Amino acid sequence: MSLAFDLVGAEVLFPGGLRQERLSVAGGVLCADPVGRAVDLSGFRVLPGIVDLHGDAFERHLAPRRGAMTDMGEGLRATEAELAANGITTGVLAQFLSWEGGLRGGAHAEAVFAALRSLRGELATTLIPQLRLETHLLEEYATLPERLAEWGVGFVVFNDHLPHGHLAEGRRPPALTGQALKAGRSPEAHWALLRDLHARGPEVPGALDGLCARLAAQGVVMGSHDDHGSDRSNWAARGVAIAEFPETRAAAEAARGHGAGVVLGSPNVVRGGSHKGNASARDLVTLGLCDALASDYHYPSPRRAALLLAEEIGLAAAWALVSSGPAQLLGLADRGRLMPGLRADLLVLDGAGRVAATMAAGRFTYLAGEAAERFLG
Repeated sequence: MSLAFDLVGAEVLFPGGLRQERLSVAGGVLCADPVGRAVDLSGFRVLPGIVDLHGDAFERHLAPRRGAMTDMGEGLRATEAELAANGITTGVLAQFLSWEGGLRGGAHAEAVFAALRSLRGELATTLIPQLRLETHLLEEYATLPERLAEWGVGFVVFNDHLPHGHLAEGRRPPALTGQALKAGRSPEAHWALLRDLHARGPEVPGALDGLCARLAAQGVVMGSHDDHGSDRSNWAARGVAIAEFPETRAAAEAARGHGAGVVLGSPNVVRGGSHKGNASARDLVTLGLCDALASDYHYPSPRRAALLLAEEIGLAAAWALVSSGPAQLLGLADRGRLMPGLRADLLVLDGAGRVAATMAAGRFTYLAGEAAERFLG
């Protein structure tokens, strides 16, 4: 059931900045006129709900230990609870289809997407499936568009995590044995698979051209992941319009130069740099080379990153990186801003910047502490 109320007394973040102004909600949307029941949120701030364009922290809910989670629906409900507690009202769940197998293999991906379909309409938080495809899995290409349609997946990101340096030199990667065990293969079989995939590298660009053309015709949103070079022309020609986590400034500039949206990791901002030694997300933001910040592997980070960046670029610009910016890249014109007629996706922050309430399409997904007393009193 969606609620109707007028929020008064709070500082509200509109596209032009913070203003102490009434914000009304009814029928799951934001309303221009008051609806009659006032809730005093003096001392709080109300901001647009966070749109998380890429996150894989849900994996720990779906498979905390091998064989421990037998009901993926329960894992997804737990994921929604964590998203809501961190102010996320729309979350993209990034699921691998990789040579790594196991939790990143095809059978697991299909089960995750099936569980998401079964919960459609039950959860208030919007959960959007994303497929992260390893580019060298050429045998997957022929039937992938049809499977995506069946799975209800309209967002694909291309990865290449093969250890090409070791493979080119004929050396076993240090993590090979552990990867093999996770995939349910012998180390020898895994080593042979990696060598075969690496050897087929020359076939990949042409195969990607054909696959991307089919996906584009199907209306699939496409992105690249971990770009490290300055040549974006091939991705641009394929219609790949999102660059996730470019590893260098040159890669971010190349993506922006070809009109692609640039997504950076909010944990990179929070910790003050990349844990892998890549470009600093904070530096790229201040250079204007960022359209969206994503949770990556840590759901609390988008809120924390935006509040940190607000000290440098202002709250409106910083918060747009976790709300209107990612919403625009995903083509979600009905959210990301607090404007009449848009979805009532919002979060309430207390004076310390902690999430006190989260609402998605006019339904509470998180409510605690003094904010709960204000709404329920």
